[in-house]
Amino acid sequence: MHLLTFPVSGLAGPWSFLFRAVALQRGHLFLFVPVCLAVGIGGYFALPRDPTAGEWVGLVVFAVALCAAVRAVPEDAAPLLLAAVFVAAGMGLAGLRVHLVSAPVLTYRYYGAVEGRIVKIDRSASDALRLTLDRVILEGVDVAQTPARVRVSLHGQQGYIDPVPGLRVMLTGHLSPPPAPSEPGGFDFRRLAWFEKLGAVGYTRSPVLTRAPAIEGAAGLRIHRLRMQISGAVQDRLPGDAGGFASAILTGDRAGVSQPRMEELRQSNLAHLLAISGLHMGLLTGFIFGLLRLLMALVPWVALRVPTRKLAALGALGAGAFYLALSGGNVATERAFIMVAVMFCAILLDRRAISLRSVAMAAIVILALRPEALVQAGFQMSFAATVALVAVFRVLSAEREWRRSIPRWVWPVVSVIICSMVAGIATAPVSAASFNRLAEYGLIANLAAVPLMGVVIMPAAVLAAVLAPFGLEWIGLRVMEPAILWILRVAETVSGFDGAIMPVVQPAAWVLPLMALGGVWMVIWRGRGAWLGAGAMALALLGWAQASERPHLLIAPDGAVLGLMGQQGRMISRDRAGSFAAQSWLQADGDMDAQADAFARTGGTDPRNPVVHLHHNGLDVVHLLGQRGLEALPGLCIAGRVVVTSAQPESAVQGTCQLITPRDLRASGAMAMTLRDDGTVVVQTVHSASGQRKWTYP
Repeated sequence: MHLLTFPVSGLAGPWSFLFRAVALQRGHLFLFVPVCLAVGIGGYFALPRDPTAGEWVGLVVFAVALCAAVRAVPEDAAPLLLAAVFVAAGMGLAGLRVHLVSAPVLTYRYYGAVEGRIVKIDRSASDALRLTLDRVILEGVDVAQTPARVRVSLHGQQGYIDPVPGLRVMLTGHLSPPPAPSEPGGFDFRRLAWFEKLGAVGYTRSPVLTRAPAIEGAAGLRIHRLRMQISGAVQDRLPGDAGGFASAILTGDRAGVSQPRMEELRQSNLAHLLAISGLHMGLLTGFIFGLLRLLMALVPWVALRVPTRKLAALGALGAGAFYLALSGGNVATERAFIMVAVMFCAILLDRRAISLRSVAMAAIVILALRPEALVQAGFQMSFAATVALVAVFRVLSAEREWRRSIPRWVWPVVSVIICSMVAGIATAPVSAASFNRLAEYGLIANLAAVPLMGVVIMPAAVLAAVLAPFGLEWIGLRVMEPAILWILRVAETVSGFDGAIMPVVQPAAWVLPLMALGGVWMVIWRGRGAWLGAGAMALALLGWAQASERPHLLIAPDGAVLGLMGQQGRMISRDRAGSFAAQSWLQADGDMDAQADAFARTGGTDPRNPVVHLHHNGLDVVHLLGQRGLEALPGLCIAGRVVVTSAQPESAVQGTCQLITPRDLRASGAMAMTLRDDGTVVVQTVHSASGQRKWTYP
């Protein structure tokens, strides 16, 4: 231990080199704090099982020991120990959050009476109205086992209620546990549901009726009710998708945007305009800041005697806080508000307003309060774009000669082009990995649409808010309507271009984290060591390029459908059944075809045939549907064949095939099989890939 007190110069070899490199980062080390927290949080979510109480105690002791050792090590070595402490803190924050949001999860299929209070209203992927309920009562289910929240999609004849937050409703519905991934390593909705305390999802075809008026259940939902009231008023003034778009950017409520329009916005890379993020928060608060300064400047006495810049900053900060509350507070909005708050506080303290430090502060706050945000696409895309933009404009601001060569009136246009290009490039990997597609003409669409957000739509939104108390909000809404219609027309046009969407194969789980670490390292590390980040990104891209080797056989978690990779792409055994799993597989394959087209690859199989025989890549697979399919099982169960049934055989089957039944799949989850060159078959299951975590309930 005495040796640890020696000065850096007394240490030779790689330690001396490492300490000198750390010394060069002095004054810049704060930027590494959120990175270390993210490493710890990501490490926690990658664990195969939940840590035991003893392991948590060991982690705390380890972190405390490192903190104590900071004073004993050389000054330039202390940041390395602190980095390990923050990694441990990230793991601890994630584990604590998992326990704090713990709530019962339904473990079986339920059909019966459901009662609860509406806390959220949105739409499903099929465009059905969807209600999230809390204070739930399920018939015959003990209170201790009742989920804290359930989400129900409304089908059939409805219209008996006007859904508003706080309204207590009753219905008869089908509920199930949040679904497991459709393939090993796929998106795990169970984890997302766990952090939302969503213990069951389902649907109803019976009418939803009022149990108690919204007034009785309004406690704690006043802001949300105001949000929905504003959304409804906006859509009354601007009917159709234009009203839905306006409502989305003003309140965060996207239920008014139809699914076809939403898909056009996604395919043209304009869907981000609906998310209340840095663009909206920056435009709104920036406009209010400028407007307040202008109004105060018009009064000479005020302009000469009052710090108008600071007062304007306070006013804009208050407007941003209200906008945050009204929007519902998603990760992108929280990040944007924290950055805006840091910026305006810097103005109040006469400091530099925009820097990577403000981004780091926003990341630290969000990761501390909501560690699960790290593994969500919204957080990743939001911070990827922000870090890249701040870094690029930091470089451009240093190149003053380059700026002087561009006329002042051209600079706003150049800024929009640079912002669109940088944000598009920075978010492209996250978008491709999360949604398995890239918008080829997204830059064109953003150049045609984004300027209107700052020049017309957000100023008109402020105008509507100012005039609302006088009943004149329609003036602002009418001003923004043509601009919104233009954006929707751009989305429709660009999404219709040939090759507008480029499909992308799902990368391995380690690819995106390595790419993100490499990109962040390049931005925040000072010195030639920054090029290590470029090497990490290159390695990640290489790993992504090799991700084209997808599992040869995929089996849905309920056995309703399977997919075997063929010469023309994956062959799907059913034309409609198991559509969610089948479409997920095709997207992960980088295949844009619909399920019916993938079914046609089976070679003219009759959709009504309960027996589907697939053979390719050395795999011989038979899918048997229902009881009619089971009748053919004895004659089909031969050596070397995989037989999957969607119904459970009533008795043992005599045969030498590899039989996979619904009972097997309930224990294992969805399955994947890959045939190696040596003839062996590698089998993976969701159960083995997901591990034993709080959210991976039986």
